[in-house]
Amino acid sequence: MAALTAVTAIAIALAGCSSPSAAPTSSAGKPPASSSTAAAGSGADGATDCPATANLSTVPKRVVTLDTAAASFLIQLGLGDRIVATADAGFSKDFTGSLREEIDKIPAIAQGSDSANKEKVIAAKSDLVTGVTIYALGAFPGTPTQAELEKNGIAAMIACDTAKGEATDIDATYRYITNLAETFHVQAKGEELVASMKKQIAAAAPTTDANVPVLALSEVPSGGAGINTIGGSQFGSAVITLAGGKNIAASTHSDFATLSSEQVATANPKVIVAISGLSTQTPDELVASIKKSPLLADADAVKNNHIVVVSQGILCSPSLLNADAITTIADAIKAAS
Repeated sequence: MAALTAVTAIAIALAGCSSPSAAPTSSAGKPPASSSTAAAGSGADGATDCPATANLSTVPKRVVTLDTAAASFLIQLGLGDRIVATADAGFSKDFTGSLREEIDKIPAIAQGSDSANKEKVIAAKSDLVTGVTIYALGAFPGTPTQAELEKNGIAAMIACDTAKGEATDIDATYRYITNLAETFHVQAKGEELVASMKKQIAAAAPTTDANVPVLALSEVPSGGAGINTIGGSQFGSAVITLAGGKNIAASTHSDFATLSSEQVATANPKVIVAISGLSTQTPDELVASIKKSPLLADADAVKNNHIVVVSQGILCSPSLLNADAITTIADAIKAAS
């Protein structure tokens, strides 16, 4: 995790894709606000609501994205020329082709281990700052709060997830696209993009309710510590559901869940989703480690080699590539059915 910049660490660890023990800490050694707080829509600056829409009287001409996931949405909506900088480029590896080329052209405020800081974000003199997670607004020292942005005449917009209990859809992604499109007066393009994603998901989904048990892992479990996975409230759990699977920790209504080896053995996951991008391990190394784990040796997913790699950037938070994540997992579920 040390190699990750602050905004990326917030987006992945506090979105629930990494284990609680791997969650990034502040300079005081304490994690920022809990994921359960964010689910309720509370910002790090004490705001009671996540800014899902921007308080703007005119169409923004200059935009700073808090992550490249947000930048990809703007580019896909034909608004790439409005982006003056991105506060963190940690998600860029998820994209390919011409879209990746456009993303790579965006100046990055944070480079390497240099965390995005509010002074640089504010100094960019944008009309709008936008990102896919509320934690990018003041959760760590050096990241701007919504109040600080507004004090400098900058509006904020976040892909807010307002779901309660068990996550079953990716409506947060669709709402973010719709809100961006309305803000920039390109509603038709927003509708087209949402329809395209829904069409891809519908084509990938099983024709029947497969309900195949799925375990998501970002790290290899060690004996005695339990098996850390994503809980039923986490965005990634909805991705698994839409792919025709059943997150074996779905009944735990939080972003994190820790299961005993006995619980995993009883659930017997037929597919394991290996969440890449959260450690120094390559995807191949992560899969190999999962296969070697004695705690998972008896799972059908391991015995039948139904382990699929999905990047945390497209699984755990709103992304232009959420439909790709669903398709990848759906293919694995069909193979295991």
